[in-house]
Amino acid sequence: MTKKRNRTRPALSLQQRLNKFTQDARAAAKNLPAGSERHTLLQKARDGEAAAEMERLLCSPGPQHQK
Repeated sequence: MTKKRNRTRPALSLQQRLNKFTQDARAAAKNLPAGSERHTLLQKARDGEAAAEMERLLCSPGPQHQK
């Protein structure tokens, strides 16, 4: 008999998880001196913001056509 996958939904929405990720990355970068590690964290924060914006646009109803 095969083992059944545990299929649970995340507690937070994707938008909330992306926002939390960007906030955490910016907070961690704030505590680091200038350098490659800080630059990487800030880049990840910008990527997270871009992903959140794309998700928001894709989930929006878009322009409504009048009938």
